[in-house]
Amino acid sequence: MRLVSFALVFSSVCAFAAAPDWSRFRGPNGAGTIDAKGMPEEVGKDKNVLWRIDLKPGFSSPVLGNKCVYVSSHADNKKAYAACIDRQTGKLLWEKELFENTKPFPKVNTIVSSTPVTDGKNVYFFFEHLGLIGLDENGAELWRVPMEGFTNPYGMANSPILVGSKVILQADQDLGAFLLAVDAKTGKQLWKVERPDVQHSYSTPIVYKPKSGPEQLIVSAPYKLVGYSTANGERLWWVDGMAWQAKSTPIVSGDMLYVHSWMAGISEIAKVPATMSFEDFVKQNDKDGDGKVVASEAPDKSMAQLWFLFDLNRNKSLDQPEWEVAQNRDKAQNGLYAIKLGGSGNITSNVVFKIEKSLPNIPSPLLYRDVLYVLKEGGILSAYNAKTGDVLKQARIEGALEGYFASPVAADGKIYTISQPGKLAVIKAGADWQLLSLADLGEEGWATPAIDDSGLYVRTQKALYKFGTAKK
Repeated sequence: MRLVSFALVFSSVCAFAAAPDWSRFRGPNGAGTIDAKGMPEEVGKDKNVLWRIDLKPGFSSPVLGNKCVYVSSHADNKKAYAACIDRQTGKLLWEKELFENTKPFPKVNTIVSSTPVTDGKNVYFFFEHLGLIGLDENGAELWRVPMEGFTNPYGMANSPILVGSKVILQADQDLGAFLLAVDAKTGKQLWKVERPDVQHSYSTPIVYKPKSGPEQLIVSAPYKLVGYSTANGERLWWVDGMAWQAKSTPIVSGDMLYVHSWMAGISEIAKVPATMSFEDFVKQNDKDGDGKVVASEAPDKSMAQLWFLFDLNRNKSLDQPEWEVAQNRDKAQNGLYAIKLGGSGNITSNVVFKIEKSLPNIPSPLLYRDVLYVLKEGGILSAYNAKTGDVLKQARIEGALEGYFASPVAADGKIYTISQPGKLAVIKAGADWQLLSLADLGEEGWATPAIDDSGLYVRTQKALYKFGTAKK
């Protein structure tokens, strides 16, 4: 079923080109905000729906370029598709099958979890079972960079971004993590940086342009936040003390950077004494005396069940370097950080404040009108003073006290959130934020919404919606 309203047909296409477009994950530079007016205060299946189109499932978020809403989707985690939907009318302009996956895939993920990026005309996708691929505005293939053999136990979810004429991919995995830049026109590799100290993570980079010095790629990674030159991938600076797994996307405002980094420690997950030496661990647990410890010999049932978090090289036994990784993971720190950018090398001393409580697992922070927000599982929305880190308000989004994977976004004085079961909230932004309306779409929501001057685009596991108010 597809419900379409033509209230926006008369809107000028030029309006889309006039404002920065939502061309990548979380919109302009990953910030989750855009200067748009007339956004709806109330939404629902029958409230301010400009159009709705049925859509195959997928965790990736919609992006906007020229006349298109670009999305990726899948059929039974086997066939992967890219599609262009007319953002004025909700009509499907084209859909292209890109590949068929024949390998088992984790149930907690999809083969289309990475969000595409567009330059307004062409669009670029990353898929674990294909690699990078560029398509033109009609869906014709421009180029592809094949990749395979990723070692992420939950599947890949990092999204590509565009920096000038470069498509850049942060590929975090247990073995062989890298940063890659390819030419957007040809797919030719421009530079590649190996990162052997990184394990699986899911964050997407942002760009920082200092008043002087090289343009920088800011990467949230295990244990560190790192700045690289976008020109050649040179590592310029880093901040120590991050969690051992990065999921959310950093945000930058002027010379201030905000990053959320959280993951439970290994001893908390698997109840393993990570302070023990490797020799003592083997001595206590090597039941058959072969000098190795395998999953069946793990001292704790939860460790055996999560053996893939320890056996990084997948040889079924735990070796000393892997044990050292587990120990490092247990010492890693969680926090919501405010960092003053500037300098080279280790700039950990630039941390202005750190918040350690009420941290979410996945959703990225939101900085909007000088207030810093984080959205935690259970519908807990915390607002902080962006300069000091002081708590302004912490409360639950009543009626949506559940899990969240999508990140909050904001425009026109309003914050929009969608829970995993599909509760779509409209919140009045501010130090004393207030819930304006809440709608139950009845369809799971994993994707972060997109915004332009004409409305809000919400992707569920069944459909793509556009909410808005008709412009006169």
